[in-house]
Amino acid sequence: MMTPTPGPGHTRADLDRMPDDGRRYELLEGEIIVNASPSFDHQRMSGGLFYQLRTVCPPGLIVLSAPFDVQVEELSVVVPDLIVVERDRPEQRGLTGAPLLVVEILSPSTRGQDQVRKKRIYERAGVPSYWILDPEVPSLTAWELRAGRFEVAALVAGDEEWVAAAPYEVTLVPARLLD
Repeated sequence: MMTPTPGPGHTRADLDRMPDDGRRYELLEGEIIVNASPSFDHQRMSGGLFYQLRTVCPPGLIVLSAPFDVQVEELSVVVPDLIVVERDRPEQRGLTGAPLLVVEILSPSTRGQDQVRKKRIYERAGVPSYWILDPEVPSLTAWELRAGRFEVAALVAGDEEWVAAAPYEVTLVPARLLD
């Protein structure tokens, strides 16, 4: 059996045949994407946000960090940096359907993909909350799904504070996520 090559025209079955080589493979609208390893600041911000979310997470929910497959639609299996989901929903090898919150942290190689393509996929899949963090600035942009469309709920940078209401209340300061 041959290993599929990255590019368009693929399914979940093709994605599952990709080698276990330490790379992060995703299926975006039928296209297999290979992502580079995250940067140091990306990982610092991911850890900081995970800690903030986990500290105040209600009992019925759970915060999960990458790598963890999320099949949001038939031809899109993503590996978000962080998700919040009902505790009893995920299977051992992933989640099918929309999490309550999806977080992507920008990297030079994924910036456009996260801001345009994945945003479109998450909106279509009915993800209630989508956050993008940028470790270079540092900043956070939050979208909430309203009437089937993402609307900006917050845009904060540096030492600005934002109190998220969904999926649960948490106070975030982008610059502090790099501590």
